[in-house]
Amino acid sequence: MPARIYPSTAVAVALLLLLVCQAAADSVSGAAPDSHSTVASAEALASVHRSGAPHVLASAVAQQAASPGPGEHHLGSRPRRPCATEAGQAPLSLSSPSAFMASSLTPTFWWGTATAAYQVEGYTTANGRGASIWDTFSATPGKTYNGESGEKADEFYKRYPADIKLMQSLGVRHFRMSVAWPRILPKGTGTVNQAGVNFYVTLVDALKAADIQPYVTLYHWDLPQTLQDSYGGWGSSRIVNDFAAYADVVFKALGSRVTYWTTFNEPWSFCFMGNANGQHAPGLTDRAVAWNCAYHVLLAHAAAVKKFRAAVPGGKIGMNINSDWSEPFSSSSQDQAAADRKVEFMAGIFGDPLYLGDWPASVKQRVPNLPTITSDQARDIKGSTDYFALNHYTTLYVKDAPGAYGLEGLLDASASANGPEGLVGPQADSSWLYTVPWGIRKMLNWVNNRYHPGEIYVTENGCDVPGESGLALPEALNDTFRVNFYQGYVQAAAQAAAYDGVPLKGYFAWSLLDNFEWADGYAKRFGIVYVDYSTQARYVKRSARYLANLFGTVGSA
Repeated sequence: MPARIYPSTAVAVALLLLLVCQAAADSVSGAAPDSHSTVASAEALASVHRSGAPHVLASAVAQQAASPGPGEHHLGSRPRRPCATEAGQAPLSLSSPSAFMASSLTPTFWWGTATAAYQVEGYTTANGRGASIWDTFSATPGKTYNGESGEKADEFYKRYPADIKLMQSLGVRHFRMSVAWPRILPKGTGTVNQAGVNFYVTLVDALKAADIQPYVTLYHWDLPQTLQDSYGGWGSSRIVNDFAAYADVVFKALGSRVTYWTTFNEPWSFCFMGNANGQHAPGLTDRAVAWNCAYHVLLAHAAAVKKFRAAVPGGKIGMNINSDWSEPFSSSSQDQAAADRKVEFMAGIFGDPLYLGDWPASVKQRVPNLPTITSDQARDIKGSTDYFALNHYTTLYVKDAPGAYGLEGLLDASASANGPEGLVGPQADSSWLYTVPWGIRKMLNWVNNRYHPGEIYVTENGCDVPGESGLALPEALNDTFRVNFYQGYVQAAAQAAAYDGVPLKGYFAWSLLDNFEWADGYAKRFGIVYVDYSTQARYVKRSARYLANLFGTVGSA
């Protein structure tokens, strides 16, 4: 049947399409703050880039996906046509922004920014917080850029009141944050650290008092070190009950204050980058552990959701699933099938069990000794998410690699940025990130066509500007590259909703502030607000004004 259009969302995204370019113009013509003036002074917070750069592991999860398995057929539904408006299809009309603001959509489309505890909080030993695997990993020589860590980060732990005021000034109405497990349970289990609980209760109350709705992630990679030492962390089934117990503590503390939650941020990243290629904490290089991690994440998610249903009636919960879009290198059936498999080996590893009850067929065919999801486990896992939360940054060309069944990489270097017409898009500062707006539209369609979720949120999307860390402050604040990135991606996401029937309900920019960028330390900047790490001063970038203009007109409640 034809794709259904969700009326209120379609109206909203139509306005987004009308406003996206105007917002860019306004961000230039409007009165810009003095580039040398501190926006929130030394009392502000910082945010975090994406939860790492898992894209460099596109060749590290499993090159099992490289060639077709016995009897395998084309899986999933992939839009192959260019993502511009189809010929002859007129944009949805809207009489005026004021007419839209009076419509019922205003409270349903979210605009927000995202952060993560370890990347922004700092104060890693304050008030009873225990050590995390990222504290240990960062202290290991050679693991992070210049040996940098989240020990100081953006000092959000102390500076959040000023950062909340900064968000208010930008019109941010939704704020994605994570809770640090070691602040709540310093040893991972046992005695609750009430000071840690109180911090998050106070933070959430301050956000709500400022009319900013918190969107809380339970786990954004900062596993208590004690659990890694005692039984191997996510490689052990013991983690399932420990995570559920931790989640229950947080649900009981914040459940009356927070409606939208996620259990895990990018489990693909922390399972495979942390356990398969060692680029992230805990720094292991064992593929079997990585796949056990993915399995235990699914079980832990299901166990936590059972606690959630009892503790947070009326709340909604999901999992932040990250995936690049994979564009076939050619029109050959082999390349198209390879591109399908690559998405299945990212989004599908967690999306398929959550929505369909089992691993993707391509994964089952290629991964030796893959943990079996039993029928009882499938009953708990399937349907345990209330919406789809997508983290998306980039797109790569993919071609088939016959015979690549080993464990060294997903497609045996077949995921190449160079396609038949050259680079897939302009390269950002990070080597893995290319600006490819049409990829997000295709990715959203893939999610919608495969899983049919009632709600989809883009929970991370952003970029770093080439050479930004080496720029003088005035040049860094004039981040035209990032403005162009957001303009293209927001428009493409809006097209997915307006023209394709994707139930897009919100968008979170990554990120509010420059922050600790995992293995890259402070060398990469993804914030829409610049942070001077020597003084902790905050400065609004042009991209922040662009997004404030755009979403301030659309509205978000």
